[in-house]
Amino acid sequence: MLMSRSISAKMMRTGSTSRAKLQRIEVRKSRKKKTKKVSREATFLAGDILTAIRKIPKKSCDLIISSPPYNIGKNYERSSKLSFEEYICWQDKVIAALIERLSDSGSICWQVGSYVKDGESIPLDVYFYHSFKMRGMKLRNRIIWKFNFGLNSTTRLSGRYETILWFTKSDKYTFNLDPIRVSQLYPGKRHAKTKKNGSGLPSGNPLGKNPGDYWEFSAAQHFQGFPIWDIPNVKANHPEKTSHPCQFPIELVERCILALTNKGDTVLDPFVGTGSTVIAAIKQHRLGIGIDKDIEFLKLARKRVSDFRKGTLKLRPIGRPIHRPAPNDKVAMRPKEWPVN
Repeated sequence: MLMSRSISAKMMRTGSTSRAKLQRIEVRKSRKKKTKKVSREATFLAGDILTAIRKIPKKSCDLIISSPPYNIGKNYERSSKLSFEEYICWQDKVIAALIERLSDSGSICWQVGSYVKDGESIPLDVYFYHSFKMRGMKLRNRIIWKFNFGLNSTTRLSGRYETILWFTKSDKYTFNLDPIRVSQLYPGKRHAKTKKNGSGLPSGNPLGKNPGDYWEFSAAQHFQGFPIWDIPNVKANHPEKTSHPCQFPIELVERCILALTNKGDTVLDPFVGTGSTVIAAIKQHRLGIGIDKDIEFLKLARKRVSDFRKGTLKLRPIGRPIHRPAPNDKVAMRPKEWPVN
């Protein structure tokens, strides 16, 4: 009887100890879960893209986004000027290497304009589409990015838009619509009474509408709300302007990152320049990787990341409407030197 009591007491003590250990483990797990932080790591790799890309593991990137060189003679292209055929062949090799680094559920956003030779405009997205398609990539959208400033042509219409080709590797991919919704044009619109489900109820989404992939210009309607793809390009007075001649607006990249990745995902820019993509990635709690062959641009990119972490980097707020001068502003008034019709 004494032995039974002894064993029983021992079992009770053991049981209490086990429960206490279990409780401590659960508490530690709970605390760990509460204090878990999503990495905002920034990594930069220097060197030629086809060499540096080998350092990145295959299928490790959730989003690859970039604006590749257009081969139009910018200062960072002059040391390796290629014929158009050589340029397309080089880009095809780059695209093949990038697709290998993309996860099975990942996306690629390739932002391009036109190659102009002897006055003839050649749309680069037409050529790049085939490079992606022949490798099994699926085009989800051809997004039009409209901007109001650029070179003014006298022999043809001035170019005021570029395209973003959004490809996915498979039918299983990330797409978050809510973070990029825009204001409803007619929020009070309701379903018709003849509609079986929702008759008479609001027809829109309270979070806003799908931004679509293109905005048709209308002086009365185009600038209402916050049109996502009508984002100013980075020119002289833009708060993000650096020494790079063709700088990516952080806001443009940020919208793609919000829509096509989740927190903790990895975002790669193979032509990162001064780091706009990496800044957008870490701003939205993603891991950012940037590759560039220009050492000076990478130094500037690292400084911009450092300034962002300190809170001193100047950024254009996401979703801010484009500034329109008031009718009485001097820049909006007709110069007195112009003839009166």
